[in-house]
Amino acid sequence: MAISCPSIFGSEMLPIESGDMSPPPSPLILTQDELKKIAAYKAVEFVQSGMVLGLGTGSTAKHAVDRIADLLHQGKLMNIIGIPTSKKTHQQAVSLGIPLSDLDSHPIVDLAIDGADEVDSNLNLVKGRGGSLLREKMIESACKKFIVIVDESKLVPHVGASGAMPVEVVPFCWKFTQDRLQGLFDYAGCVAKLRSNNGGEDGEIFVTDNGNYIVDLFFKKDVGDLKIASDAILRLAGVVEHGMFLDMATTVIVAEVEGSLRNFVRILLGEMV
Repeated sequence: MAISCPSIFGSEMLPIESGDMSPPPSPLILTQDELKKIAAYKAVEFVQSGMVLGLGTGSTAKHAVDRIADLLHQGKLMNIIGIPTSKKTHQQAVSLGIPLSDLDSHPIVDLAIDGADEVDSNLNLVKGRGGSLLREKMIESACKKFIVIVDESKLVPHVGASGAMPVEVVPFCWKFTQDRLQGLFDYAGCVAKLRSNNGGEDGEIFVTDNGNYIVDLFFKKDVGDLKIASDAILRLAGVVEHGMFLDMATTVIVAEVEGSLRNFVRILLGEMV
């Protein structure tokens, strides 16, 4: 699968060549998790000693955090400070011995590495299907560089094409806020649903690390201008943050299978790193 990149972005396709991430000698289609690991390892190549790092959340970002810890233990990276984007990532980093801090102590982050639920051709993202969108956006908006790591299944023609666009809301009168969110996007066939832990109508309500709820917006059509949509959502009282990450990613690394089943990492660049 491939997407076209506008001319303002660079793009390069790199075969996987080094170390334990080399492709197997015989043609083999890798699993989705293996592709995620490839993208994560490629992203960690941009990490340098002395950096303050935003540590992402989710199945792809987990591989990056593991790799950073490995390099620290090997002495190939030194003086790294991590700022985790969720309680889960905090626990992972502590268990791996990665030194941690927060934005209060380090308001400028050198580099963040995180996954995404969707990436469009302008490198706009949907994040938050794992529930950590607020802390992710706070940390990743404070970054000099933000590298997004995905497998090819996350590439979409437009934001909201593959599933939920999450919105974090305060618990107070959440149904009122949910109805207003759905009404904003009637033109796009929007259906708004409160997230539950098991995905069912009668399940326990999902609560974020910040004690809030998430309303998932499902669109039947393209919502159009994303900045207008973003502003409209954020103007609603009761909304904390949404999962559209616009004009934030400087680099997107996509692990994919191309041609004769050889595995490649495609790097889409918002700016050269």
